[in-house]
Amino acid sequence: MKRQAEIVNLGNEIRSRVDLLPPPNTEAVRAVRTEFSRRLAKCAPELMINLAFELIRANSNDLRFVAYELVAHHKPTFSHITEADLLKMGTGIDSWSSVDCLAMILSGPLWAQGRLRDETLIAWTSSPDRWWRRAALVTTVLAARHGDESAGRRVLKVCTLLAADKDDMVVKALSWAIRELSKNHPDQARAFLATHKSTLSPRVIREVNNKLRTGLKTPRRPK
Repeated sequence: MKRQAEIVNLGNEIRSRVDLLPPPNTEAVRAVRTEFSRRLAKCAPELMINLAFELIRANSNDLRFVAYELVAHHKPTFSHITEADLLKMGTGIDSWSSVDCLAMILSGPLWAQGRLRDETLIAWTSSPDRWWRRAALVTTVLAARHGDESAGRRVLKVCTLLAADKDDMVVKALSWAIRELSKNHPDQARAFLATHKSTLSPRVIREVNNKLRTGLKTPRRPK
């Protein structure tokens, strides 16, 4: 009971600090998170995870960002987090911002480390919820950006399952993942386009080809 009261009090303090930011932006919100990371550096992983759940329940993108970064920047907690914890932290994702925070801060690093199963991402690709389908793709971005050819094959396995998806949020995420892959593994990106050209959105084909040719998603037009 005492521990729960401590979590609620910390959550209220963080919420008040973020609410007072004029106006909130990533740098300002991160400064609040950094302060609490220092204060909670020696806390137990269980406290940090439950504090994250407390913040996420507030249904605020800024507080969700704080929650995810608190977990990611507390090494004992990040080492301790389970797939079940991650799925609970994804409760309520309903915008590109909330999805991309989850994927880039937590699920992406966990998947790249092999701590989030491929089967879980594959299940997300068949979700009726567009945001979980987007989450599956954005989770692959870090591995696409930094991984070797084996990681690239894992990325493409997920991307293939959503190659025909026409939802705009999913299409944009698919383009992002393949563009990141193209930086270090252009042959894999070209092969993906060739294999799925009949079902891919024209946006994906255009943006990935631009990236392959020019290094830019949208080349600048001459003045």
